[in-house]
Amino acid sequence: MDELPSLVIEFLCNILCSGYMAPEYAMYGRFSEKSDVYSFGVLILEIVSGRKNSSFYDDEDELTLLAYAWKLWNENNIIKLIDPKIFDSSFEKQMVRCGHIGLLCVQEYAEDRPNVSTVLSMLTSDIAELPTPKQPAFTGGHASPQQVSSKSQGSVNADTITILEPR
Repeated sequence: MDELPSLVIEFLCNILCSGYMAPEYAMYGRFSEKSDVYSFGVLILEIVSGRKNSSFYDDEDELTLLAYAWKLWNENNIIKLIDPKIFDSSFEKQMVRCGHIGLLCVQEYAEDRPNVSTVLSMLTSDIAELPTPKQPAFTGGHASPQQVSSKSQGSVNADTITILEPR
């Protein structure tokens, strides 16, 4: 039974650290259309960069994909996010736009994120001027799921374990 809390912590850590879960859902269980937009934004950034969000765990800077994209945005160098394997100078403006849209989708607060129809309009260029994105959620440094799991084990309260069951 002592192993169950650490397994639950590791499972939850893997979900939260993977970066696809909107912060309002991860922290408070609030789900909305904007939660899906958040996940879609992570996917856009993964496609543009050619890297999975989880691939940043072993980087020296310990940035997540979102933190890395945000750092590049603030340095006015979002072009550096684009995977060199797909980079084409004749489509540079469109690729930068996709990164911009991805950042709009992963903004920390749900009310700041566009809804699905607005994202589609942005992607099809029906909306020419994009707003400036605000800081994404989870942009600080992070520990790997194994580090978080081992650090958290000392504070586990076995009396409050929730059994996870599929719907």
